[in-house]
Amino acid sequence: QLHLVESGGGLVQPGGSLRLSCAASGFPSGSTVDRYAVAWYRQAPGKEREGVGCISSTKGGSYYAGSVKGRFTISRDNANNTVYLQMNNLKPEDTAVYYCAADGRPYFYCIGYFLERSDHWGQGTQVTVSS
Repeated sequence: QLHLVESGGGLVQPGGSLRLSCAASGFPSGSTVDRYAVAWYRQAPGKEREGVGCISSTKGGSYYAGSVKGRFTISRDNANNTVYLQMNNLKPEDTAVYYCAADGRPYFYCIGYFLERSDHWGQGTQVTVSS
């Protein structure tokens, strides 16, 4: 059972940057985070949850929603089994609770910037962009 924990949220001024982390554990023996597709989602107050971006397993690429493309980047560190969301040039409309999610099946790919299946979720981390 994969277990995901987000961190790195906080208050930042417009134009600033934050890096969110999604630490993953509970892999089968010998497995690492790159074998699983992982996505980031966010939910602003009063709005539905929306996809932000997704990184496919192994050598698959990463994909982003149009609203964040060119500003946000997803990467991963297999040594630490962590997936990152680097957010640059933040805007007030990026304010939301950010969640990471993983497809529990190894070697699957993203469907656009979403997961085909979001089997595992983190608890979320708050990002507030305000002056």
